[in-house]
Amino acid sequence: MPLFKRKPFALAEKPKDLKPNELVFQVRFTKEIFRDYGEYLRRINLYRHRVWTCKLTGKHNLTYEEALVSEKKAAEEVQKFPEELVAPVLRDVQFSMLSLKDLGDAVAQKLQGCLSEGSELYGRKNDHVYSCKIERVVKDGEKTRYEVAWLDKYERLPEDTAIDEEDLIRCKLRFSRAFLKSFIRESTYRSIPWVLHERLAKKHGIPTDPPDDLKDQFFMQDGVVVVNRKRKKSEDSETKENGFQAPYEIGREDKLKAQSTRYPIDDLLVQYTEFDKQLAERPPPCREFNVPMECVGDHLMVWDFCTSFGRLLHLSPFSLEDFERAVCQKGSNIVLITECHSALLRLLLKDNSEYSIAVQKKRPKLKITLITWTEYLSDFLELIGIVELTNHVATIKRGHYGLLDIKVKLAILRELVCRVLETDYFKEKLDEDIEKQYALAATRREEILEESRKKREDHLKIQSNGKEATKGRGNSSDTGSDNHLRENGDMPSSNGKQTSPSKHSLENSESEPTISSLKNSKKRKVDVKNSTAKMNASSKIASDKLIKDEGKETLENRSMDQRAAHKMRKNEIKEHLENRSKEQRKEYLEREIEKRVIRTNSLGKDRDYNRYWFFRRDRRIFVESSDSVEWGYYSSQEELDALIGSLNVKGERERALKKQLENLYHKISLELQKRSKEAQKAETDDADVRRSTRVRAPPGDNPALAFLKYVNKWKED
Repeated sequence: MPLFKRKPFALAEKPKDLKPNELVFQVRFTKEIFRDYGEYLRRINLYRHRVWTCKLTGKHNLTYEEALVSEKKAAEEVQKFPEELVAPVLRDVQFSMLSLKDLGDAVAQKLQGCLSEGSELYGRKNDHVYSCKIERVVKDGEKTRYEVAWLDKYERLPEDTAIDEEDLIRCKLRFSRAFLKSFIRESTYRSIPWVLHERLAKKHGIPTDPPDDLKDQFFMQDGVVVVNRKRKKSEDSETKENGFQAPYEIGREDKLKAQSTRYPIDDLLVQYTEFDKQLAERPPPCREFNVPMECVGDHLMVWDFCTSFGRLLHLSPFSLEDFERAVCQKGSNIVLITECHSALLRLLLKDNSEYSIAVQKKRPKLKITLITWTEYLSDFLELIGIVELTNHVATIKRGHYGLLDIKVKLAILRELVCRVLETDYFKEKLDEDIEKQYALAATRREEILEESRKKREDHLKIQSNGKEATKGRGNSSDTGSDNHLRENGDMPSSNGKQTSPSKHSLENSESEPTISSLKNSKKRKVDVKNSTAKMNASSKIASDKLIKDEGKETLENRSMDQRAAHKMRKNEIKEHLENRSKEQRKEYLEREIEKRVIRTNSLGKDRDYNRYWFFRRDRRIFVESSDSVEWGYYSSQEELDALIGSLNVKGERERALKKQLENLYHKISLELQKRSKEAQKAETDDADVRRSTRVRAPPGDNPALAFLKYVNKWKED
């Protein structure tokens, strides 16, 4: 019977003194009878609520009737359980104190156990199947025999017996663990301890009395196992007085607590079980950096800012490896480092900030070049007044910037980036980029809505064409019937009266197609209406999803000027898309939106609050420790797969991280594969150069010195 709030539900008893001719109300699927219509309605409403659970499958949120159907199907499936395994499985189930999950796992493990010492499985003895344990494997020439100890707790069997491999049951399960759990539920009338139905126990010769170790806790009453509450209460009071816990509650409370836990929960509260051992081992991230470990965070932040806002800074992009090698280089005239400082300083000068005013007073002609950039940098350091940085101004003025410590170089770049972020000029440009991003997102949304509208119109056109075709078929059939009547001389006269004596039959034959055609036309109208509603709903869902994903603000709170500017940007975008195909328009919008990334967000956190980052222009996944002290990275497809496989979805943080990695899996895996191919190619080229003793590779071709060839292609004139 279906469960109500996971407990058995008693049906209403049949009213007494029912008279044969008395009018009553009966529930169709339970056969319950009610005299009062109000009680009948209350019970029907209860059965229609989705609060019922199928006893056999454990499915919940069902109506009572749905739960009945589910139980019926599950009961039919349970009957397919292999007959030779019914008795041994029921023996293990009888009076077991394990949870349903653990009990099902234990039985399944026995059924497909391996033939090694210590394995518990089933064996045949005296034409019966019993539970046994392999004690020793004995090899006699080509033949292998197994010494087993019989574990049956109801029949006395020889302690150790040598049997052949054919007598051991080791087979791949022909059914799922869910099926096995349904079989256990169907065969028992209570859980923990699991007690078989009396008829089943008698049929297979399984004792129905509780074992000696459970007699203190349970006893038989009217053929049903009942909890010994008096002893339980007395033991509880004694143990509470002594400050101890009842021994039979120690394991059970933990299991019940684990069963009642609703995941996901905080990752640190997740208790690992046997199934969690199936999770892949998390690969250790590589921690090989040229910069000191405590500077990796600043190093990544400066590089990401310079590459993300390269157009605004007039600084063409460069790789993270090149930036890392350039920072570690001792030379003072590294073009990459010079261009980074110059781009940031130029943007500071464009703003009416304190630094810009101070420099204008000191230098009438503001022009930052490869020679004068150190002077502007010295002025900046003197103005901000950070002691740890101003101590190095003299070294910079002497032209020995390259001799500075790596920590100092990155600290200077970090301060420059922070000051740029605070300028009004940068904020204005950032607002423009945000507006462009909104316009692109709105255009993409309109493209999708237009596409869905066309699909809806095509669908309605097909429906209308089908309707016209149906009408055409109806007219042709009418014409055919007229021809048939002419041939028989039974055509109606000009005044509309029938000349044939079979007038009544003809009227019936004419009225029947009319009624059926009306029904068909009504049905088609309903279909068209439903299809229209579905298409409208799908387009609405698509638009809502886009609004949510893109984070698009509504235009209601914007001023008229902003709305006009927004409309003008949309028109400019549409002009670019005019002569392009559907796929080209989609690629263009995706590419332009990706160009205007406002900030880089982390992928998520793991159990220990370590953050995971993926940057657009670097083909690695970076790992930041919770205290931001240690960093590492993954750079291969295998490491990505192992990382995803190691995340436990029971925890809130790892669940969200896994979902994000799976959403971006295709994109990240492509980037990692490209990186692996480039690394293999570089190793091959390096090996070819080393094998050649006569030909030396020019310095510029060395990948480690590629940063020396950097040219700023976006430099401001």
